[in-house]
Amino acid sequence: MKKIISTEKAPAAIGPYSQAIEVNGMLFTSGVIPIDPATNQLVEGDIEVQAAQAIGNLKNLLEAAGSSCDNVIKTTVFIKNMDDFGIVNEIYKSFFEKDCPARSCVEVARLPKDVLIEIEAIAVVE
Repeated sequence: MKKIISTEKAPAAIGPYSQAIEVNGMLFTSGVIPIDPATNQLVEGDIEVQAAQAIGNLKNLLEAAGSSCDNVIKTTVFIKNMDDFGIVNEIYKSFFEKDCPARSCVEVARLPKDVLIEIEAIAVVE
């Protein structure tokens, strides 16, 4: 049975989708972008600021679902510029400190609201 996950601690969906869905103990998140959930506005700043906000939003979404960064098994990171890969790695590893999940990171031409980063995850819910 699927369970829709929704929290005010992560950006609201900007289209016809759920923030996350849990099925049989597995959590599948939608892509999370660097929007401040308190204001529903894009955070101003460079890739470092946007990556910290996006991954922080993902962390909040995981926790709202009863999971955590430690339970993530796969992420997909979409970035606007592959030259930012090193900076994104530094921010990323501050959230995934041990037993890092499998990950794909791809450069894309454009992201929603012209953000610099979007991240999605698959996690286990305890």
